[in-house]
This record gives sequence, structure tokens and C-alpha cells, in this order.
Amino acid sequence: MGLASHFLGTMAEIGVEHKSKNSLLIRKTKKESDSSGIRVISRAAEILKIVSKHPEGLTLREISDRVRLPRSTVQRIVSALDDANLLIPASPTSGVRLGPELIALGSLAKQFDIVETLRPLLVQLSKDLGETVDLAVLGSEKAVVVDQIPGVHPLMAVSNVGSSLPLHCSASGKALLATIQPEELTKLKKHYRLTARTPKSICDWDVLMAELEEIRRSGLAYDREECFAGICAIGAALRAPTGEFASISMPVPTERFLRTEKTLVSTLLERAGTMQSRFMR
Repeated sequence: MGLASHFLGTMAEIGVEHKSKNSLLIRKTKKESDSSGIRVISRAAEILKIVSKHPEGLTLREISDRVRLPRSTVQRIVSALDDANLLIPASPTSGVRLGPELIALGSLAKQFDIVETLRPLLVQLSKDLGETVDLAVLGSEKAVVVDQIPGVHPLMAVSNVGSSLPLHCSASGKALLATIQPEELTKLKKHYRLTARTPKSICDWDVLMAELEEIRRSGLAYDREECFAGICAIGAALRAPTGEFASISMPVPTERFLRTEKTLVSTLLERAGTMQSRFMR
């Protein structure tokens, strides 16, 4: 069962049904049930907001006092939220705090906001150059494609939304890798393997680190048949207001890339600046 259906189902059990003193299950009318369900969800949202302001955690009594609800009602709602991993125990003595599912949902929300904000500009960039344009974000040691605008050429490079690209040999990956803080990059180097995807892949950290410095200086990352044979790409990183980084890249068949590289470079630099400005509004 998915998180949403599990949570809503549990909420419905709390707010829509109740037991009488003789333990017979009494079901409310549909109108009453709908109203009660909405009220419980509203209360759950209020509890989540209050707990979010106390990262050290809150006890049931503290939550009850703040939302002005009976402790028994708060306990049932908190239990449902705990089942869905939206709340988790803070410690044996400190009640509950926000759970990992909220972090995951928050991460997805940020990605969707980036997609929504940049999509019109990505569409225009693809239309002007006729090339495929990818939008990617940093995943767990990989670049994850979260949006793509296919090009118009018969021969073009296309990835699936949700697919991943290596950090060390793709334009998207290198653009994102260049944004990682030095201390985090040092940790990454200890276990991230520079696997050869093609004979041209960079498999030496010293060489890669020098290239990352150049990416930071120029604002552009290159993939010259390092990830896929016959495909080159350029990419640029953007910083969202949330602090998250995303990368814009254009994968192009090598023969066409070599013919149009200057145009691709100048256009991407210009449009990346426009996209970054949109984030600053």
C-alpha cells in the first residue's frame, strides 16, 4: 500500500468510525464521514506543523496543549502518522519528531518546483537549437534526470525521466559534482569508483579534480564521448532558492556537436544565466 493511501486509510479509521459502549461498530452517514475525515486530516496537518517547530521532539501532552485537543485524540492521530513514518520517536523520553517520509516528500516537492519553474525555458532552449535538453538533480552519488525536452533531429540522444547518469563522466554529473563542498567531495572520493563507461571516461581523480576546477571557472561541463560512445554533451549548474542544485545539459551526437559546439556553448551560457535570474526573483 502506498504512503498516501495508507495514511488516508488510517485517518479515515480514526475520524469516520467509532465504537459505542457495547463495542458495536457504528458507521456515520457519508456526509458526516466526509466532514469528519476532513477535520482529522486538518488536525494531523496542524500537529505536523507544530512538531516541525520543535526538532528536539514534543510529548503527547505538549502537542495536546498546543492544538487544544484531548490527549486521546492526539494519541490516535500521532499513532497514524507514526505508522506512515511521518512522525517517529524523538527519544525514549522526548515524544515524537518529524519522520523520514516527510524529508522524502519535501525533496520531491523541491524537484517538482524546479521542473515547473524551468520547463518553459527548457522548451524554448530546445526549440531554438533543435536539441534535446535534460534537467537533472543530485541524487545518491548520481545525477537523476527529472525532466527532458526531446529535440527535433532524426538522430538525437534521449534518456528517460527518472534515469540516472554517473557524476564523473556525464555533463550533468560533472556540473553537479563541481557544486559539492570540498569536505563532502573528499568523503566522496574515498568510496566513489571512477568506472570507465567508454575508453574516453576519466578514471583518475587528479584529472577529474582539475576538470572540476575548470568547470567552476567557466560555468560549463563537458562530456566528450565519456558516458556514451558517439554522444557529446555540455551542461551547466543552477542554484535554486532552496539551496538545491540542478543541471541543464544538452546531449548531442558527436558529429553534429563538433559542427555546432560554439553555438551550443554560447546559447547555454546565456540561457543558464536567464534561468538563474528566474530563481533569484
